[in-house]
Amino acid sequence: MDINFSKDVFLEGQLLLIEKPLEWTSFQLVNKIRWAIRKTYGIKKIKVGHAGTLDPLATGLMLICTGKMTKQINQFMGMDKTYSGTFRLGATTPSYDLETAVSNPTPIDHITSALLEEARHTFLGKIQQKPPLHSAIKKDGKRLYTIARAGETIEIPSREVTITSFDLTNINLPDIDFLVSCSKGTYIRSLAHDFGQTLNCGAHLVALRRTAIGNYTLTDSLTLDTFLHNLEEKS
Repeated sequence: MDINFSKDVFLEGQLLLIEKPLEWTSFQLVNKIRWAIRKTYGIKKIKVGHAGTLDPLATGLMLICTGKMTKQINQFMGMDKTYSGTFRLGATTPSYDLETAVSNPTPIDHITSALLEEARHTFLGKIQQKPPLHSAIKKDGKRLYTIARAGETIEIPSREVTITSFDLTNINLPDIDFLVSCSKGTYIRSLAHDFGQTLNCGAHLVALRRTAIGNYTLTDSLTLDTFLHNLEEKS
């Protein structure tokens, strides 16, 4: 993507397509970019925000808004998302991914291509989905992950999301690679968990990469290192 590395353009408002590194939080990424812009141009204050969180163990496209462009964040957040990644069958985790320890090993001897295809079809279109307990959603004023880390349990209401497409791109049991396009608010960790439940063997997410937000694609993005280097070079 073409970025104008002008101080005035950053302040006026600019959309940045940035690839989030593995193990970074979305908050850390925004803070790093804000700090770098402030340091480069000697700016005391500039608004910087993101249009959709990625979990620390996920990588891929994030839309970062600066200046007055932050007013459009809600518009960007409402766009459909596309993800690629890997489910692992035969076990679950409390967080539905590798953030927490694997448990409940279950045989997968009964898994066939026909069964996988049947399960895949049940998740197409409008579905009811419960967010993971290990998530940033608030319930009664508390983040769900705070409740989870305290060892408490809580009933999480289901909500409607839309799965536009869901393809199994490679099957090498216990791992299954996938490509999914979905609406705002869809949790791919929950999709992994629910997919495993449907197959009666359990599953969890072991890799996730966001490849598109609306018409914005990961191929048009910059890595964080490239952005920081270009910022230093072109300022």
